[in-house]
Amino acid sequence: MEFDFIVIGAGSAGCAATNELAKANVGTIAVLEAGYTNRVPQVKIPFGLAWTRGSKRDWKFKSQPTTELGGRSIDVTRGKMLGGSSSINSMVWFRGRRDDFDNWDVDGWAWHDVEGAFEEVESLLKPTRFVDPHPVSEAYGLALGDNGHAPPTPERESAGVFHVNLHSGARRSAADAFLTPAKNTGRVEVLTQANVDRVEFEEGTARRVILTDGRQLSARRGVVLSAGSIGSPTILMRSGIGSGEQLLALGISVQVDAQQVGENLHDHPAVGLHHAGANSGYGLAINQFPHWAVSPFNWLLRRKGRLTSNIVEAGAFFRANPIGTDGDDRPDCQSHFIPFMVGHKGYFITWGAGYSADVNICRPHSRGSLTLRSADPHEQPNIDLALLRDRRDVDTLIYGVKRLRDVLKKAPFETRRAVEVYPGDEVQSDEDIEQFVRDRCATAYHPVGTLRMGQDKGAPVSARLAVREVGNLWVADASIMPKITTANTNAPSMMIGLRAGKMIVNNIQK
Repeated sequence: MEFDFIVIGAGSAGCAATNELAKANVGTIAVLEAGYTNRVPQVKIPFGLAWTRGSKRDWKFKSQPTTELGGRSIDVTRGKMLGGSSSINSMVWFRGRRDDFDNWDVDGWAWHDVEGAFEEVESLLKPTRFVDPHPVSEAYGLALGDNGHAPPTPERESAGVFHVNLHSGARRSAADAFLTPAKNTGRVEVLTQANVDRVEFEEGTARRVILTDGRQLSARRGVVLSAGSIGSPTILMRSGIGSGEQLLALGISVQVDAQQVGENLHDHPAVGLHHAGANSGYGLAINQFPHWAVSPFNWLLRRKGRLTSNIVEAGAFFRANPIGTDGDDRPDCQSHFIPFMVGHKGYFITWGAGYSADVNICRPHSRGSLTLRSADPHEQPNIDLALLRDRRDVDTLIYGVKRLRDVLKKAPFETRRAVEVYPGDEVQSDEDIEQFVRDRCATAYHPVGTLRMGQDKGAPVSARLAVREVGNLWVADASIMPKITTANTNAPSMMIGLRAGKMIVNNIQK
């Protein structure tokens, strides 16, 4: 099979990039998705994300055992279907702080450069305030003052009900917003269950994509790598682009000795507080059984009710650390509020009613890495998230737990207030909170940074998103972020995909 362009990965960025290429009429485009279709009820029903995680539509990656977490491995949930992680996430929409992009310090990626792309993405996705929040979610949204109907913003301390990618009670993923109109041009062919082994080069130019089942596809004009912060660097390394010493040890011929491929891996570390109490939040309680019994019919017939919940309905941004000597008073923590009794004993859904809230670090200092275990494309890579490896992150979460408790106390829950059952009031000292953090810290499922872009020659990807030292190969996903954005990364990923498409079109038209 031969196409003008091949896009590897139909996730948040890949769908946006594909739509830009299709609109520009650059020729035929193949979109390769390793996973499955997203046209199943558990994806379209917002509450269905409780069942998609850990299913065949999740890559089910696991991190390496982490010393700082007592040797625990962490789930690294990634969508394995059309829409990628936008088909498995909680649909929360944040651009990030303006200075996130200024602080990337990459020409062409400051806030004034990317703002228009965000607006263009939002004109298609149309994220809106969650329309039917639980009363405890509304109350949590008032914990830091009345924000009106605006969502909380990372630009200042604030709380509120989230804006989400939901329309008429159903999920609206990147596949819905970008891939469907791209396919309607007649120039795009989408192949599901098309898992990529590697990219092959001729005279330093990307020419072919080899699938794990042996199929080969040729690209006349170029290849766009959009497999995410885990998938993209693993494909690059199997293609011979990475640390030469590591690749040779695995029997992989070196195309480019790029030492930083797979480095700079980081995510938002997070830990949650769980509350339980009758008549507080949603849950498996006897008096709620009638509501749960009718909820499938309520969704099917009216697109209303409990199943329209994205589970993470509200949240906040706040400052946890003392204000620095440099006057830095930016929010350093984000909180996600869940108006459901979710398990702290190993099960997501458990008996009783309640709610929970997490605290996660907006700008973590710890940096990990990703390496190959072998050249076998069916084997997961080594994922070292390095959570809490930098002591500053531990301190931020200790302060963050204390501040989150204060925020929860200020929320006007009234008669719906519930008691903290985990970790509980007995965990108060810094030492006890630190142990709790190390025992329970996970991530917000926002891995970034493994193919950092930059102007320096050490960066694997240029500011124009081209892979260095080869031709006709670009990267379009969150792996190119030099630093993680302050909030959820789905919106920035789509922005990156859209801008990548425009850059590629501009490049080939010169």
